Amino acid sequence: MSRSMALEIESFPIAGVFRISRGAKTEAQVITCIISDESATGRGECVPYARYGESLESVAAQIEEMRGDIAEGIDRHTLLKRMPAGAARNAVDCALWDLEAKRMGRRVAQAVCHAAPQPLVTAQTISLGTPEEMAAEARRHAARPLLKIKVGGKDDTACIRAVAAAAPRSRLILDANEGWSEADVEEKLQIAAENRVALVEQPLPAGKDAVLKDIAHPVPICADESLHTSADLERLRGLYDAVNIKLDKTGGLTEALLLRGRARELGFSIMVGCMVGTSLAMAPAVLLAQGAEFVDLDGPLLLARDRVPGLVYDGAVVSPPEPELWG
Repeated sequence: MSRSMALEIESFPIAGVFRISRGAKTEAQVITCIISDESATGRGECVPYARYGESLESVAAQIEEMRGDIAEGIDRHTLLKRMPAGAARNAVDCALWDLEAKRMGRRVAQAVCHAAPQPLVTAQTISLGTPEEMAAEARRHAARPLLKIKVGGKDDTACIRAVAAAAPRSRLILDANEGWSEADVEEKLQIAAENRVALVEQPLPAGKDAVLKDIAHPVPICADESLHTSADLERLRGLYDAVNIKLDKTGGLTEALLLRGRARELGFSIMVGCMVGTSLAMAPAVLLAQGAEFVDLDGPLLLARDRVPGLVYDGAVVSPPEPELWG
């Protein structure tokens, strides 16, 4: 059965500005891979990420290189060998999952979940800003059970304390995006412990995190930029307590499921996160996140507009995708 492929490059405005330690953005630029055969069409969305050397142009070119293989019916497992991990493979892999589900009349959840998927509580992200700005945003979301706080700036201590005071009933995740240093990591971890922080993501730059093996972890530490695929797990043992699995890093749901299983075997806690994308990008991640200790799939909540239909968010609770969206 022959297949055709199309690409769409789209921009979705962010509500306000999304700021982390590496910079700020006002829009989410995404690529959608659309794979069709005579009976069905599948879609997968990815978000090229400059931190990993990706751009809209480079990711689109990577996907285009697979046009012949896709036309000839490449399967997801062969795809793992033919494309490197990253955003491009994610878009193709998730489109193939969606196509398979629609062709067979069988939900992806039936293949990847041990039980019927349930709604999940997702974190709400607070962008990096001044202590006053972050406290105001935290106060606006104080009813949410889990807040993810972007840190890695010059006023981290004040920002952490301001957010903790503004949202006293919320659990907190700190995400430094590699913005701390060996000189201050122990002090900031202790401040985190004193302010109800449940997890600290990627405090040190990837490749410079060996010091984490020799210091106390008063708060569990989660690998993000240091983790892409299951091949990374062995070298992270003893450094990190948890791993943040993102489909744009693993190169799709197929590798993400392998990574999740191996991480569990090695004793890591699981966080499932996202880039800033639409509901189409979050949909497979909601299935991956079933049973995860931490869920951070609020990408669509950061946008001024989402896809229609999109995922259903009820406050902090996101429901599994309907077939009209994906899977």
